[in-house]
Amino acid sequence: MAGYTATIEWSLKSGEDFVAGRYSRGHTVAFDGGVTIPASSSPSVVPLPWSVEAAVDPEELLVAALSNCHMLTFLHKAREAGYLVTSYRDEARGVMRKTAEGKIAVTRVTLRPEIVFDGAAPDAATLDALHHAAHEDCFIANSVRTEVVVEAPGR
Repeated sequence: MAGYTATIEWSLKSGEDFVAGRYSRGHTVAFDGGVTIPASSSPSVVPLPWSVEAAVDPEELLVAALSNCHMLTFLHKAREAGYLVTSYRDEARGVMRKTAEGKIAVTRVTLRPEIVFDGAAPDAATLDALHHAAHEDCFIANSVRTEVVVEAPGR
């Protein structure tokens, strides 16, 4: 099928003490399309100043990937069903907890899409069916064990 690449680059800065854990987790993530973003560990995992608060962390990237994939799949499903979507906004939220196996993981991601339609909008049952179909076909949701919940208005 398709292949995807991301290049992660980090280097120890002068004066940092790697052995003592006193080093920046700041790094870059470069994608095959040419976009490079600043990244770091989450300050909730590695305290400041060793994390970069303004950078994206892996947990945020996971939540964003799930939300992004759901949106793209939902837009496709809505278009196929004859609905005209004019805007889509989601404030997705992930929760990290200890699993039954004692491992720390993102155990739940809640999507809260707010969608605006032009013309006829789907009723609550149809909207729910569109979200369900989008979730079932979302490549990223199909790739993770994390519970993904969609809390869309009208559902």
